[in-house]
Order: sequence, then structure tokens, then C-alpha cells
Amino acid sequence: QVQLVESGGGLVQPGGSLRLSCAASGSIISDYFMSWYRQTPGNQRELVGTMTTDAATYYVDSVKGRFTISRDNAANTMFLQMRNLKPEDTAVYYCHARKISEYWGHGTQVTVSS
Repeated sequence: QVQLVESGGGLVQPGGSLRLSCAASGSIISDYFMSWYRQTPGNQRELVGTMTTDAATYYVDSVKGRFTISRDNAANTMFLQMRNLKPEDTAVYYCHARKISEYWGHGTQVTVSS
């Protein structure tokens, strides 16, 4: 079992940057497919990007070239570096881990507004 805690959200102006963190405990995150999702009110949670156990990454088209997922194995932490943020990136961002079972963090709010 793995416990996930997100941090790093906040208010940022359009064009700005934020880095989200997902600290894991209970299991080693490099053994899991790790993903970031986001959700806005009234909408389904949507995938932002994924890092495989081999550290390959995948991103949805809307964030490609602006968001980067990375992992610090020593710290057992995954990151989401977000650049050139847009108002439509405003959402609650969730960390997700999947192997046989799947696990979610509680989310961190990102608001992009001037």
C-alpha cells in the first residue's frame, strides 16, 4: 500500500510556473505507474501525464511542452513542473499510483488568474 501527499499548489498569474510534489510513503514509487490528474468542478478527473516504472513519460496534448513529470527515487517523491500556465490549467491536481491496486492523494489546488 502507498500513501500519497501532494503539495505546491497555489495562485499564479498566467504565464507563470509552479512545481507540484507528490510525497509517497509505504511503498517505493518507482515500482508503480505514477500519474498526475486534475479536476475542475462539475467535470471528471482527467489525466495530465504519466511516468512508467522505467521513467518513460506521457502527457496529454494540452500540456505537452509546458509540463514535465520527474521523480526523485531517493526522496520517494514525484514532481510536476508546470510552466507557461494558462487559466484553463486551474484545477485540483491529484497524484495517482497504480500497480495491482490504485491509490490517490487528496489533491492540491492550482489557480491561474491575473
